[in-house]
Amino acid sequence: MFTGLVQAVGTIHHISDTQLGVHLPPGQIAAPFQDIALGDSIAIDGICLTVEGLLSRGFVATVSPETLARTTLGQLSEGAPVNLESSLRVGSKIGGHFVTGHVDGRGILDAAIATVGAWELRFHVPAPSVQRYLVPKGSIAVNGISLTVADCSPSGDWFTVAVIPVTYQETNLQNLSPGQPVNLEGDILGKYVERFITGSPESRVEGGLSLDFLANHGYG
Repeated sequence: MFTGLVQAVGTIHHISDTQLGVHLPPGQIAAPFQDIALGDSIAIDGICLTVEGLLSRGFVATVSPETLARTTLGQLSEGAPVNLESSLRVGSKIGGHFVTGHVDGRGILDAAIATVGAWELRFHVPAPSVQRYLVPKGSIAVNGISLTVADCSPSGDWFTVAVIPVTYQETNLQNLSPGQPVNLEGDILGKYVERFITGSPESRVEGGLSLDFLANHGYG
């Protein structure tokens, strides 16, 4: 489990059909990565992977064909910047939102516009697996970064976010150009609500979720 608060930006050391190597940034290694060990979970551009080997200043993880097909990893090359976050530890502050590191699909940057005090980014979302979880003022993870949806279309095929300068400068959002893909993960709370309403007969709300249902169950 992660929070979507990027702790460092590393670079791709090597990548193949089965393995990914990541170099941690030069200089002082961020505290969460100073004691990196085999078996640790690390989110790489929002993708939860397991440390299976150590480099002098980084780590190695195995990647599956499913991960390469569903995410942007298969399009990265040596030297590409990637957002890094170590898994949430007991007692840690939760400053973003709950992020699982299980990417739902890819989006595409349409535009990045500098405004007064922020950057406004607009993304095209071709994947229905992401579209249904987009709601105004809801949470979305973009390349592992916890962001708030400023606006979106009713169908969810596009959305915008306002990014403060420190987030833009301290993540790989600054390296994106229009047309480039990003990893997207919808809010896990929305997924559980969807499952509760439309899932298995054992979990489904009989007759669907309605204002009457909520009123009858103490939410009036």
